[in-house]
Amino acid sequence: MPFIPHTEAEIQAMLEVIGVTDIEQLFDEIPAQLRSGELEGIPETASEMQVAREVQAFAEQDSGALNFIGAGAYEHHIPAAVWQLVSRGEFYSAYTPYQAEASQGTLQVIYEYQSMMTGLTGMDVSNASLYDGASSLAEAVLMAVRANRKSKSKKILMPTSVHPAYRATTDAIVRNQKIELVEVAVDPQSGRVDPATLSQWDGEDIAALVIPQPNFFGVLEEVDALTDWAEKNAVLSIAVVNPLTLGLLKSPGEWGNGGVDIVCGDGQPLGAPLSSGGPYYGLLCCKQKHVRQMPGRIVGRTIDADDKPGFVLTLQAREQHIRRSKATSNICTNQGLVVTASTIHMALLGPKGLKEVASHCYANTHQLTDKLKPMGATPLFSGEYFHEVVFDLKQPAEPVLEKMADQGVLGGYALGRDFPELKNAILVCATETKTENDLQQFVDALKRAKN
Repeated sequence: MPFIPHTEAEIQAMLEVIGVTDIEQLFDEIPAQLRSGELEGIPETASEMQVAREVQAFAEQDSGALNFIGAGAYEHHIPAAVWQLVSRGEFYSAYTPYQAEASQGTLQVIYEYQSMMTGLTGMDVSNASLYDGASSLAEAVLMAVRANRKSKSKKILMPTSVHPAYRATTDAIVRNQKIELVEVAVDPQSGRVDPATLSQWDGEDIAALVIPQPNFFGVLEEVDALTDWAEKNAVLSIAVVNPLTLGLLKSPGEWGNGGVDIVCGDGQPLGAPLSSGGPYYGLLCCKQKHVRQMPGRIVGRTIDADDKPGFVLTLQAREQHIRRSKATSNICTNQGLVVTASTIHMALLGPKGLKEVASHCYANTHQLTDKLKPMGATPLFSGEYFHEVVFDLKQPAEPVLEKMADQGVLGGYALGRDFPELKNAILVCATETKTENDLQQFVDALKRAKN
């Protein structure tokens, strides 16, 4: 949609109607000491054509390369029907469904999404989505602090195997609410949390334990033992999951003796393209007993006066737009368009299709590992991994990845950016989109880059 600015004459006409002489008068209540003043270093205005060309140049930097980067955003095949349907006007231009009588289609899509997501995670309730995976973890932490009435400490056990961006986002959101994120170290051999290390917090007042599966390094955590420890110590458990992997892995609702309390994560692997960084969405599910503490929207199915099924927003008293001062969260918008894509994506694939995609991802990454063994590149961690694996290159990783990129191969994520002690390590992902030739091209490019 083109942006057409108002002319000077139109601006003056509007100002005359409201009785002011210039736009500055509209902000005269802001004290001078709080104003930013002149903005320095701002370049001259560019034309629409110049801006379009520059943005296009940025976009082209992400195209044409063979991609083996995961680290929280994954390249998967998306059936053509998904975004062909999502781009229809009924979905593409739909806004927040406040009026149920005018929004039955949008509400039904969200309801179907919630039903699929609860089935995938093994939980009782799903909301209509949040902004992204990182903010959904922050909301899950806030939710757990409210829900765990036995705890007064506001302490959250946060493994260092949780995505660094998720940890940073969560800290930024919760730290001013006096919530403490207590680091749980990862075993340097296995690449996952050793459940025995949790014994140091036995009997201590802890609000929640975060459990990633798979973790940031691609390693599978011992989720049953971690979940049972949390239950035994009156600690709520928060699962951070990649939803695609649940087509093959046990759902969080089945972890341990009673399942986790809250599940969060990013829905990007289910029908959302990489798109140079978004938009994606955050999923959030929980047990029924915690539903009153869940932020965001929930769509319910009901019967109208004529006994016809209908869909409505439920539990809206928690919402910011209803009780701002008492709202559980400032989240008041869901990523409806991307959720619609995920709903269609999951409907097209079905349980069997999701399992097959997850299986291919698992197989490709393990096949790549086998191909790299002859050149001495072996997984850094001994723990079983899913579709991401860490390799120790025995030399600084950044220069190697740059040389691979020069050959048209995005070889992975340099872990030294977040973990200085792992400056020689890369995190590599091979999804179902990779062929035998692609895997061999990675091996050849890495060999040339290392030499």
